[in-house]
Amino acid sequence: MKMMLNAAAALVCMLVLHACSQNQQDAAAPARPEKIDPNPSPDYLSAAQSMKTMHLPAGYHLELVAGEPDIEEPVAIVWDANGRMFVAEMRSYMQDIKGTGERLPICRITILEDTNGDGRMDKHTVFIDSLVLPRMMLPLGDRLVVSETYSNNLYSYRDTNGDGKADEKRLVYHNDSPDDANLEHQKSGLVWNIDNWIYVTKNPVRYRYSQGNLVADTLETTPDGQWGLTFNNYGRLFFSSAGGEVAALNFQENPQYGELDFDNQLAGNFNEVWPITATPDVQGGQERLRPDSTLNHFTASCGQSVFRGDRLPQALQDNLFICEPVGRLIRRAILVDSNGESILKNAYENREFLASTDMNFRPVNTATGPDGCLYIVDMYHGIIQESAWTQPDSYIYPQIKRKGLDTHTGRGRIYRVVHDGFRPGPRPQLLKAASSQLVDYLSHPNGWWRDNAQRLLVLRGDQSVTEALKELALPSHTFLDKLAFWKKRPGPITRLHALWTLDGLHAVNESILAAALRDEDAEVRKAAIRISENFLRAKSHPVYTALQALKTDPDPGVRIQLALSMRYSREPATAALLRELRRDNSGNLFMEKAVTRSLQAEDESLAALRAATMGMDGEDRDLVYEGSVNFKQLCATCHGIDGRGIATRLAPPLAGSPRVNGDKDILLNIVLHGLKGPVDHQQYPDIMQPQQEHNDHYIASVVSYIRNSFGNRAHPVDPDEVRDLRKKTADRNSPWTLEELDAWKKAGSKK
Repeated sequence: MKMMLNAAAALVCMLVLHACSQNQQDAAAPARPEKIDPNPSPDYLSAAQSMKTMHLPAGYHLELVAGEPDIEEPVAIVWDANGRMFVAEMRSYMQDIKGTGERLPICRITILEDTNGDGRMDKHTVFIDSLVLPRMMLPLGDRLVVSETYSNNLYSYRDTNGDGKADEKRLVYHNDSPDDANLEHQKSGLVWNIDNWIYVTKNPVRYRYSQGNLVADTLETTPDGQWGLTFNNYGRLFFSSAGGEVAALNFQENPQYGELDFDNQLAGNFNEVWPITATPDVQGGQERLRPDSTLNHFTASCGQSVFRGDRLPQALQDNLFICEPVGRLIRRAILVDSNGESILKNAYENREFLASTDMNFRPVNTATGPDGCLYIVDMYHGIIQESAWTQPDSYIYPQIKRKGLDTHTGRGRIYRVVHDGFRPGPRPQLLKAASSQLVDYLSHPNGWWRDNAQRLLVLRGDQSVTEALKELALPSHTFLDKLAFWKKRPGPITRLHALWTLDGLHAVNESILAAALRDEDAEVRKAAIRISENFLRAKSHPVYTALQALKTDPDPGVRIQLALSMRYSREPATAALLRELRRDNSGNLFMEKAVTRSLQAEDESLAALRAATMGMDGEDRDLVYEGSVNFKQLCATCHGIDGRGIATRLAPPLAGSPRVNGDKDILLNIVLHGLKGPVDHQQYPDIMQPQQEHNDHYIASVVSYIRNSFGNRAHPVDPDEVRDLRKKTADRNSPWTLEELDAWKKAGSKK
């Protein structure tokens, strides 16, 4: 026995030393040239030439996976359970500086395959053609769910004869209402999280798979964020807002509980970026540049992903990678816990994980692949700004023309990041794997395999594996089991997947929950609390007693989750429990927010909106509520969710604004045609963009909402009023200044 213990100790030491070695090997910051390239060339580079311009930490390298002409304008990638890569190609995106033909159905989704195992995609097939800017993809078994820009419908596509081309199209979520917002301000994501909910950005919904369809669940508030959505090993979602110039947000709690961000959640100078080349093509002008002409702040954060693979150093595990295509760089961020609050910090001091001097390098997405490596989607495109912001009077217009970036189209590359000493993993074949084998894959070191195994088990609804899942989710905790080091016990991440898979199969019962609530790992206990919410809705359920015991849990995150979940309780003693949590966790701001929301059982802004609309007739009230959703999807990006603007001062505050509370025609003119120049003696980095593409009802709803929110009190606006003013000002083709609006109003009053 002693010899066995000594051998075990030696093995542990070796593993620790190996892990330390890997972490030290990764600790070196990426090389950064002593001098920044002040005048980068806009010339096209081959993929091999472009990779030479990219600076990475020692030991890391890029490999070309695919490129033009096989793919053009790639923006997103996903893999099916057999490791085939699907690439969304926005082939109509900004083909000139005016965005001509952007809505033409000439885009596509391509299947790429590596048939010889060398890492390079040597087989490509057009899976779906004639699409309008495909933006979201989700593999569900042998089907691919797709969302196109300007549409709220979701369709699944399937290849029934094995030729690689979709020949079956089926509507799986029906919503014929068009999404007329600028394509930069529309939803993205469609990710199946560990909790078996499918999440998107910008819309106040999430989806659940049920009998071949996606069923929407309405969220309390609209999750912010634009292009990009990801989650970590524990199901924590990370959003990003390019328009708001916030690289990461809404990662404190699940969107089902509303939005919550803290001032200190991005450590230090997190929002500062560190390019290695001058950045002339940035909207907003000199305010966005350092003296050396490099981008000084995130302005196009997007395409983020949490690395969860097993073929790069362990130090990268569960790190967040954020693309910044304007700065030609990718940020690596580390998540740390501070008394239940999550804080993100840059992994390097004044450096980035990847930075390039190639002006056409446009990283727009990242992903963990089935081979355990990190993948980068490079649109390799001249313009990375929508046409609404590239008009002749914009700062960026002459910069684009000077560099000839408007002619750089029709290319694109996909890279994977590899590291010395690691070999990429094998290609999976999960679609026909037995359910028992999928259960085994819940312990795979690569999160991609675990996610797909769980998803397939839930899609199959196979109840025959529930006992095996219970053994994974609830391993024995006896003293003898802990001594038996040779007996492989499922780790906490495996237990999490098993527990959520049981939930997806509707196989969680009271005894499973009671055991999971006592798990030694805090993340498992938090998941068990969330799953308990279904039981909390029933009065006098025994699970409530088990949950009460967690009010003194040693982990603050568990106590906070308890407070968040108690909003669903129907027990009379819940209010007292919540107040006890607040008292015993005095000084914890997160707990204070969680308790307050659960006691109110509704979003505070919604309560205020109800009060403001109490005296309105039904049509006006409905219009204001509809405007609330539209505002949060689009306008809040610059004006702030509370109407007070955002930290980077992109747009004027709406709270208390005389233009919001005053003459409605002035406000409607600003919304319809835009606004430029100083506002209240303050110069902003960009103009207010015209919103004429939205219909009269949409504009009326937004204007009515902001006139009755943020402390504002003014009459709602009727859609007919928008229609009439649109006709009166039909010859207006440029944004107003406040002086022009004043003159326009005076001229009208004299008639």
